[in-house]
Parts: sequence; structure tokens; C-alpha cells
Amino acid sequence: MKGEGNNWSRAALVVAHPSHELRVHGWMQTARPHVFVLTDGSGRISEPRLQRTTRVLEEVGARPASIYGRVKDLDVYDALIKLNFPFFIQLAQELAEEFERQQIEYVVGDSDEGYSSTHDACRLVIDAAVEMVRRRSQRQLVNFDFAVVSPPDECPDSPCNEAIRIHLNDEAFARKVAAVRGYSPKLALDVEAALRGEPFKGVRRFSEPKLIGEIDKELTTELLSALRAYPALEKTVKDILSGTELDRFRTECLRPVCAPADKQTAPGEVRFYELYGKKLVAAGHYSEPICHADHFLPLAEAVWRHVETC
Repeated sequence: MKGEGNNWSRAALVVAHPSHELRVHGWMQTARPHVFVLTDGSGRISEPRLQRTTRVLEEVGARPASIYGRVKDLDVYDALIKLNFPFFIQLAQELAEEFERQQIEYVVGDSDEGYSSTHDACRLVIDAAVEMVRRRSQRQLVNFDFAVVSPPDECPDSPCNEAIRIHLNDEAFARKVAAVRGYSPKLALDVEAALRGEPFKGVRRFSEPKLIGEIDKELTTELLSALRAYPALEKTVKDILSGTELDRFRTECLRPVCAPADKQTAPGEVRFYELYGKKLVAAGHYSEPICHADHFLPLAEAVWRHVETC
């Protein structure tokens, strides 16, 4: 990949939330990408964590880009619920313009895992921007995703070409662990426990259900009960809660994204954020849950219709 190892990188990293960059910290150490972060990481009621990400980027020589903590998580929720398609189309357009202006050659970003509607919307915006660049300039950007909540070395077979597995040496891995430890005091405790041989549970810091800014055990129990009807999804969530061996984070897997507009949802498939949203509505924190069929699919159709006009 051109641009690695110098200050004139032609790589871009696009993530939904601050902290996702930690997943590909080893790659960032050499690629030094332009980094786009959709939200400020404030969730519903917590403090923004964008400054922590800025510190991580400074340490590896990466640079914040034009879209950097542009909106709050609640803004994305509101846009999805209200079917505010221009909100996302504008983000995709600006992203495409920046890819062209910075002469980006390849893009790395959040994957669509069905866990968070904001993560999935971020992937939709990335894919649309990449396609806009291809249509406007006849230039093909290489497009990769990475697992945000699934195991970091999870790398299923790709239908179009091989994924890139980055295996960190001791020095690069030590820098990555130090970055995670320095991100927040709670993550530091998770790292210390993992270094003693316990599973690393830092992922749950940002992904386990919360109601009042802290992990809500009652809500987690209710969700796990609801997930019994969906064995594959239940296993994914339980794996997140039980933690991952720290050493698995030595491997970073960049997976090629192919034909994103053709992604289909299997009949009867339920996404985690739908179940989570229903519980939040029941608790009085949201007025309406985000539904994949009623909110996300119409958004995707609108975005790709717009791309067709570019």
C-alpha cells in the first residue's frame, strides 16, 4: 500500500465513534491515515471522548480529517428515526470530496455487524463515498472494513480477494496495549487484568448495554433472555461479555468490501440494535426503536439511488 511509513499517507480511516481506532492501532502506526470520526462518542448522556482519540492519533502521527466528531450519537439516532436521508447523503458526499482532495488510495473503516445502527450507517456512508469517487473520477479506491465488536482476528473468506492480516511484533503490540491502557482509567484496569491472564473485557466498555452512563446489569440480563430466540446473535453477545484473549489483538484483519450495494438481510434476521432499542424504549429512554426494515433499509435504498445520479 502506497504511503505507509511516511507523513504523506494516502490512506483514510473512517469510524463511527472515538475508540474504534484502537482496533487498528498497529496499522495506524505505519499507515498514518487521515482519520474521519462521525460522532463525538458521547452516547446518550456521557461525556465526549474525542480528545482521547486525538491523543492516540498524535502518538502515531495520524491526522484528524474534516469530519471529526461532527455530531452526537443522538443526532444519528434522530436522523435514522425521522428518515432524514439528506443527513447521511451529505456526509457521504463530503467524504467522497475529501477522498478526492487528499488523493486517498485506500480506505479502512467500521464493518456492518448489526450490533450498532451507527456503526452500520457509517459503513453505508463509507461505501457510498467510495462508489462516488469511482463514478466521478474513474478511480478505484480499495475499500476495507474491520471488526468493531467481534474478535479482532475474525477474518472470514472474502469472495473477491484476500484480506490483509497484520501481525504485530512485540514493539508494535506494546505500543497498542499502551494506547488502550492510556485511553481511560477503566480500560487500564481491563488491560491490567488481561496481562494477569484474564480475558480482556475492554470491548464491553463501549458495547455492553447502558442506561445511565454505566453498564446496566439488569438490562444486559433482559437482553440475553430475549436473545435466546436467536442463537447466533446470542453467542456473539456472550462472547463480547466474556472477553477475548489479549494476545488475539496482535492480529489486525483488514477485509475487502465487495459489492456493498448488493448486501441483503436474510429473512427473519434480527439485528442486535433492534432488540436493544426495544429495551431502551421500554425503559423510557427512547421514543421509538430503530428497525432495520423500517429505518435502515429505506436509508440504504435512498443513499444508493443518490449514488446512481453521481
